[in-house]
Amino acid sequence: MNSAQTYNYDVVRKFAVMSVVWGIVGMLVGVIIAFLLVFPDMLEGIPYLSFGRLRPLHTNAVIFAFGGSALFATSYYIVQRTCHTPLFAPKLAAFTFWGWQLVIVLAAITLPLGFTSSKEYAELEWPIDILITIVWVSYAIVFFGTIMMRKVKHIYVANWFFGAYIITIAMLHIVNNLEIPITWTKSYSIYSGVQDAMIQWWYGHNAVGFFLTAAFLGMMYYFIPKQVGRPVYSYRLSVVHFWALVFTYIWAGPHHLMYTALPDWTQSLGMVLSLILLAPSWGGMINGIMTLSGAWEKLRDDPILKFLVVSVSFYGMSTFEGPMMAIKTVNALSHYTDWTIGHVHSGALGWVGMVSMGSLYYLIPRLYNTTMYSMKLINIHFWTATIGVVLYITSMWISGIMQGLMWRAVNSDGTLTYSFVESVQAMHPFYFVRGVGGAVFLFGMLIMAYNVYKTIAQGKAYNAPVVAPAH
Repeated sequence: MNSAQTYNYDVVRKFAVMSVVWGIVGMLVGVIIAFLLVFPDMLEGIPYLSFGRLRPLHTNAVIFAFGGSALFATSYYIVQRTCHTPLFAPKLAAFTFWGWQLVIVLAAITLPLGFTSSKEYAELEWPIDILITIVWVSYAIVFFGTIMMRKVKHIYVANWFFGAYIITIAMLHIVNNLEIPITWTKSYSIYSGVQDAMIQWWYGHNAVGFFLTAAFLGMMYYFIPKQVGRPVYSYRLSVVHFWALVFTYIWAGPHHLMYTALPDWTQSLGMVLSLILLAPSWGGMINGIMTLSGAWEKLRDDPILKFLVVSVSFYGMSTFEGPMMAIKTVNALSHYTDWTIGHVHSGALGWVGMVSMGSLYYLIPRLYNTTMYSMKLINIHFWTATIGVVLYITSMWISGIMQGLMWRAVNSDGTLTYSFVESVQAMHPFYFVRGVGGAVFLFGMLIMAYNVYKTIAQGKAYNAPVVAPAH
């Protein structure tokens, strides 16, 4: 091996920094739309800033801009370190960075202008869809090319999760976005009616299952053992976790379409597979938490570890709640209510947000050959993030269950006890608490941005030498 070889940290640095930037943007839009539901007249008369246009901008910014950039950064870092080789096709890797940023900027322009395919998490119009496909295929070539060049026989489990997410997201994106272009800014899905709904939620739930779960589990399986300084609790369990999760997740989409025109057997299949999904999900959570066995005292003084471990706890909670909400009788109460929004955000803020932040806090000092500017600020960020999530999800749980019960309440003569407007009025204080929770979470992100900025200022861009694998 050439001793002068170094890992390609350049593209990792770019994605890591942009992840922090897009996190602030996406969460800021989220806080604005949260308060729009409290004060509906806040931005009256500005069509570009209406709830219906900002909401898809928020979801795309936090999932694909913040989460996506964090995944590119960590997967590129992890695949190099675990394969003991620099990234395959570095120019193509650089293209994935600029291509992905272009996708995000185009989303930020087109969504407020009202150009949308109106599909959840897939709102972008067909020219942007094609650009996403080109970037994603390039990503796959870089990632799997690096694995092909590995200097060790073994493929570490984190790379299995990243590999599954890259392949599955490509398939989901292409199939769900098959559409007939009418103009440059308008297209119609080739599917119609219930088939369109089925394909959309096969995509939508697996965007959650692979983009927001499998990929971030790749982070968990690398950064928790690294930060604790111990091997993963059970490597065998991690492999079982992988195969059980990727097989089961792909079938769970119909639980989004309970009590609709979707055939009853499909709804029941979605419910049963969602319940089975609890086992591999909790297997992964237990594996992450138990990696701390014999090292729990580290949690007292290490705020980065706090982020990583609490994120796994939220993962466990969300993946218990999801299958429960897929049970038809529970779904009859929870569906279309704020309970669903609380569930999504316990996963998005608690799991995805916190595991990304913990991983970035681990990464950034190593990319700049320094230490974090302030561990105290990381600790403050941890508590603001935790308080923000708890305010958010508890307010939405209470609001959602109340909402569902009010919609179902009937008088003795069979008429509805409450009008829809009365249920909206009752939810108002909880919407305010939700907005405050989101604002507290966003404040933590601003603390992180300052800390990262000061860390980069005191460090220097650094590419570590390639380490020869131990025999």
